[in-house]
Amino acid sequence: MRYAPPGLCVNDFDLLRHADGSYTVLHLQGPWTAEFDHLRMETSYGRATSADLVHWEPQGTAFGNGLPGRFDQQAVWTMHAFPHGTGTAMLYTAVSGLTAGGWPLQSVGLAYSDRTDGTGWRRHGTGPVAEADPRWYRTGERMGWRDPFVVRDDESDGWVMVICAADASLPVEVSGCVAWATSDDLEHWTVHPPLVSPGDVDELECPVLERLDDGSWLLLGSIGATRGFEAWTAPRLRGPWTRRGPLGPTGAYAPRVAAAPDGSRVVLHTTPRRVGLTDTGDRCRGMLAQPKSLAVPADAAPRLEWWPGLDAWLGEETHDAPLHAVGDIALSGRTEITLRTQDSAPARPALTVGCDGKDLRVTGPDGTPLGETTLGEPAASLRVLTVGEYVEVYADGVFVLTTLCYSGRPAPWTATTEDGTHPVPVRPVRLPDLHRDDASAVWPGPSPR
Repeated sequence: MRYAPPGLCVNDFDLLRHADGSYTVLHLQGPWTAEFDHLRMETSYGRATSADLVHWEPQGTAFGNGLPGRFDQQAVWTMHAFPHGTGTAMLYTAVSGLTAGGWPLQSVGLAYSDRTDGTGWRRHGTGPVAEADPRWYRTGERMGWRDPFVVRDDESDGWVMVICAADASLPVEVSGCVAWATSDDLEHWTVHPPLVSPGDVDELECPVLERLDDGSWLLLGSIGATRGFEAWTAPRLRGPWTRRGPLGPTGAYAPRVAAAPDGSRVVLHTTPRRVGLTDTGDRCRGMLAQPKSLAVPADAAPRLEWWPGLDAWLGEETHDAPLHAVGDIALSGRTEITLRTQDSAPARPALTVGCDGKDLRVTGPDGTPLGETTLGEPAASLRVLTVGEYVEVYADGVFVLTTLCYSGRPAPWTATTEDGTHPVPVRPVRLPDLHRDDASAVWPGPSPR
């Protein structure tokens, strides 16, 4: 249901879909630790494969740092791999070292492979193929030039690349922007002024372009300050781009769009974890979350919805107390749904989802806030998913809140309203791999009494 390689955490990633319908994910990987050293902890790409975007099998390391003295000697960060000829091309983030002030020096490199499975990479040359142009973008201290994403140009036979950058015309704390460049051959790039520069974003990371069915474009960008991602749309790549607002809630980051096995369009994203598997542990790099359906209505902002492909992993309705479960709740006024209880007599709530009109929240033991959001309109129903410590909430089918809770013991779900308390039936979630017990496995719940 979620994925990280044994003993490691996942950060940004990329997806390849193969001719047989299977998938490969390439991802940044690092050890399980609170203190993230970005120069030493993300020095290779992990690789995993899946037939359904849910059950992932680790396949080891696929790419790593360049040779000493090269532009990518210190770290390799977010990548984009895509079919090229009979093989694959990959643009990737390269870090050569640090500035005097300790800021990573970033550029974009290129690699090719004769294969289509995400392995067998050979670098193109010994230098980067695209660097930040100081006419428009910050270089050196507090620079950004990473997370490349490449698509075919809609106005030529060439390519367009978008990159996370820092707008040199803005104060650094609001300079996050999407840069863009064009190329005829992937090896020589012309850098242009910012494609999107909101003026109120510190970092606009992991930009993703998706061409929609009507020929228009969708741009997704992760927002550093909120740790969520937003959407923009445009009739053509060169714009004008219209900001559509948040698409993923805080905690959902670094999205990628893919065609699901049923042909529908879905979004996958990362989700954090906590060091020590406790509610008080520091947040750290985490795991790859399960897909969400991407809805792009003509008359409304894009949204993420429950993906029906997960239904095959759900069991029959029960009033038992599974740790991994999905429950649907019709709302009537103020509602509090209890999912877990503490070890106490009488049992007190340890994990609760509450909704009062537009106000939605998740609380832990003794009402400790774990997550909250304000809905655009009062919701008529909620769907709640728990997979170990991971909690997702959908309001009227739309993904609106995610958080973590390592407290309490599974209990039969109950909903409390002004009319009293009543049981909530749930459907147990079947996990793809029940026997993982390393730090990347799904939290198994509290220790036995």
